[in-house]
Amino acid sequence: MLSIPHMIVVFLVVLVVFGPQKLPELARSLGKLLAEFRKASTDFKSAFEDEMRDLERQARVAELRKKNAEADAAEARAKEQAAAGAVDAATGTIMPSPPEAAPDYPTEEGPVLRPAADAIPRLDAANGESVAATPEPEHKPETEAATSGNPPTHDHQQPA
Repeated sequence: MLSIPHMIVVFLVVLVVFGPQKLPELARSLGKLLAEFRKASTDFKSAFEDEMRDLERQARVAELRKKNAEADAAEARAKEQAAAGAVDAATGTIMPSPPEAAPDYPTEEGPVLRPAADAIPRLDAANGESVAATPEPEHKPETEAATSGNPPTHDHQQPA
């Protein structure tokens, strides 16, 4: 960079060589030249930055495509594994498939409800009869019902 004394010397040399009439004209052309140079350098810089942004965008798109392809492949593997056996969602580990020989193993999602063998049938609220299709025991004599300690049912009550 030129210091102030060097710039004064250059200005005096230009003044002597070109004369005082040509000096303003030279300054205008030099100013126009510098303005065009700045404009060209700004255009070049913006074009370079645009190209860099495009390259970065293309790299991100390629990375996203790669991640999507990996996710699709992982999903396909998970579906294949799910077909072979259940996959634990929390850990991603393969659970053993249900045994084929066990007929009471649940194959659907959720709990399976089965009636117990010794279930007590519910009573129909309208007439007090049981809803289950189980045969009723034979009628006990009234004395046996009274001595057994159980309260008599409506069938065993005596009319008043």
